[in-house]
Parts: sequence; C-alpha cells; structure tokens
Amino acid sequence: MHPVRKQRLYLVLFIVIFSSAAIGLIAYAMRGNINLFYPPTDVAQGKAPVGQPIRVGGMVVEGSVQRADDSLETRFEVTDFEASVPVVYVGILPDLFDEGQGAVASGKLDENGVLQASEVLAKHDENYMPPEVMDALEQSGFDHKGVKQ
Repeated sequence: MHPVRKQRLYLVLFIVIFSSAAIGLIAYAMRGNINLFYPPTDVAQGKAPVGQPIRVGGMVVEGSVQRADDSLETRFEVTDFEASVPVVYVGILPDLFDEGQGAVASGKLDENGVLQASEVLAKHDENYMPPEVMDALEQSGFDHKGVKQ
C-alpha cells in the first residue's frame, strides 16, 4: 500500500474511533439526566419508576395544599381528574403556584407513591399550561380548567 494511502487510512480510522467514543460518552452522560413526564394516572397505576427522576404534572387539587409551620415543607396533590399524586416539596414555591392551577413537579417517586419534589413549576399566566399537562388532561377528557369535555 502506498504510504500516503496508509496515512489517510490511519487518519480515517482514528477519526471514526474517536467520534464513536465521544458519542458513546455523551450518550452515557445524558442517560442519567433523562427526566420523563408521567401524568398522575400513570403514576397511580405503577407505570412510573421508583427512585428515578421524573416529572408529574396536572392541576393542584383544591384544599390539598398543606404548609408546615416550622419549615418550608409543602404537601399537595396533583391530579389529571382521574388520579392524584401526593407531592412533598421543601423550598419556596413559585409566586403563581395555587390550588386549582396547573403545576409540574420534578423529583423522585418514593416507595409509598409520594413524589419527593426537587422543583415545582407553575403556569405563568391564565392562558398557558405546559404541553405535557395539557395532553394528560385532554387524554382524561378534561380541559385546562378541569371541566369535563
């Protein structure tokens, strides 16, 4: 084989091996950061993984918000009007968080079916709702205000 061709072959092999290794490392690193959305019905049916980062969204159940007197812990339930998921969050809730409003909680589901939230997101105006929450409500036959369609 001609020395120039041999050199080009080595260069191409190096680029292919290096690129494959880089793609593999990136995919491995991103695997741990995947945060899947589950509607409350799927969580109640046991389809959500326990101990893995997930997002659960829906409407905050009226009368379910309980704030601790001595800490920033807040307990509430999120529903898609078919099932509810209890959520525990320690921290300052968004200003627009309220009962009867759309919310998405990110965290890990424990063995008791309670989402230990590390982040809570609330809708930012009366017309907006996260797409995942809107889809979950539509699948259960309700609109964004909780009215049966």
